[in-house]
Amino acid sequence: MKRVSLLVLLLLIVSLAACASSDSAESGEMVIENVQANMAMPSDTGSVWVKITNNTGQDDALIGAEMAGCGAIELHNMFMENDVMIMREVEGGQIPIPAGETVELKQGGLHIMCIGKEAPLELGSSIDVALNFTNAGTMTVSATVVEPGTMNMDGDSGGMKMDN
Repeated sequence: MKRVSLLVLLLLIVSLAACASSDSAESGEMVIENVQANMAMPSDTGSVWVKITNNTGQDDALIGAEMAGCGAIELHNMFMENDVMIMREVEGGQIPIPAGETVELKQGGLHIMCIGKEAPLELGSSIDVALNFTNAGTMTVSATVVEPGTMNMDGDSGGMKMDN
């Protein structure tokens, strides 16, 4: 009886150790976290911010997205140029997500841009966003609608210039 109990205890310890070492950072998957949508302002644009971790073992790229209520969606970047904040579509229309790395799309940097937004969404509500990857395919996630902070997206650039 002691042998069986000892064997069961040993199997339990091995199982717990395996679970502890298989957290999301080592799961072999594309991990999508902190999905937020800047879609509450009464303007015709909005943006989506997300943290993407590539645990697949191969380089990938975000090549697009789909979201209801947007006339068009582009992948954009913001950066300072001659003391002016510039926003433009990312070169090549894709955001590389190297194997083993995390890429953050966030306010004031890389982001998913909704152009021709039909209507503002209520703060705290959620919207589905389909993220399209070269290798991982399409992953649909839910974005929480948040306040845009200090970003001015109402057409008055306030020092921000959109460069086509």
